[in-house]
Amino acid sequence: MPVPTSASTRNAQSTRGKGVGLGLALLSAVAFGGSGVAAKPLIEAGLDPLHVVWLRVAGAALVMLPPAVRHRGLLRSHPALLAGFGLFAVAGVQAFYFAAISRIPVGVALLVEYLAPALVLGWVRFVQRRPVTRAAAVGVVLAVGGLACVVEVWSGLGVDVVGLLLALGAACCQVGYFVLSDQGSDHGDRAPDPLGVIAYGLLVGAAVLTVVARPWSMDWSVLAGSARMDGTPVAAFVLLAWIVLVATVAAYGTGVLSVRRLSPQVAGVVACLEAVIATVLAWVLLGEHLSAPQIIGGAVVLAGAFIAQSSAPVRSPDRPVASGGAERELSTPGTPT
Repeated sequence: MPVPTSASTRNAQSTRGKGVGLGLALLSAVAFGGSGVAAKPLIEAGLDPLHVVWLRVAGAALVMLPPAVRHRGLLRSHPALLAGFGLFAVAGVQAFYFAAISRIPVGVALLVEYLAPALVLGWVRFVQRRPVTRAAAVGVVLAVGGLACVVEVWSGLGVDVVGLLLALGAACCQVGYFVLSDQGSDHGDRAPDPLGVIAYGLLVGAAVLTVVARPWSMDWSVLAGSARMDGTPVAAFVLLAWIVLVATVAAYGTGVLSVRRLSPQVAGVVACLEAVIATVLAWVLLGEHLSAPQIIGGAVVLAGAFIAQSSAPVRSPDRPVASGGAERELSTPGTPT
């Protein structure tokens, strides 16, 4: 029986690592997919969208305090990464998305948000200055064309324009989530611990949202009552617990770990399932039905996102990831914590 070589052992470990990464990415998509369905009833019960976002992020930050204390060295070694993750990947994505679903259906908001894979491709091409394949460009065109069907442009933009712009804002911030989640993944043992990055990202996000949302003006009595999911009463605190523990702590944890094992491009492809999951859940639990053109457009958006992401070139080992100063700062190896 042949003895496995070191190369074959490394290949087997790499294959297992990618398998674990795909599993984590799927779990993250499912967890994130349930956030809007749980949040919208709270918003309709009387909570401001920003207050729901603050409750989500602040609650998750409290849960993640122990990892934050354990990895406090990240404050010295990766301050820019923590600030960027908290501002864009946590506060930005959630604030824009929750504000969007207060005006437009959950499914439409997420389908618009999933222009992010195409925007990631733009980051690769224009910031990292790496070539983009023709297939990737086709994927971007498909995603934009599908979006036109989702918002039904032929009917004079049937979707609320402000809601649409808010969803686009969430898409831009989601680019930051994928890009920042990958920072330091090529540093081996010196890479910043993902749980520490998430913990401090949540703390930064909570601090930013506290100033913006002003939670002291919140109607706290809503949390003691119930909210309605398509007419069915559900305890508000149950919905909040789901948003904090599953749709935030578990979702971010599995998501960042999956990007570390895969890449922003591959993880982004799998994350497209979040839009499908959220749309189905909103259809079943909230009674938010999409029209046939919107369903077709959504499928085209996801197909375009898939092509754009899977066609994006992998990082070249003999070339820097990006030539920009900000990227270089975030990629600087830090002190092990």
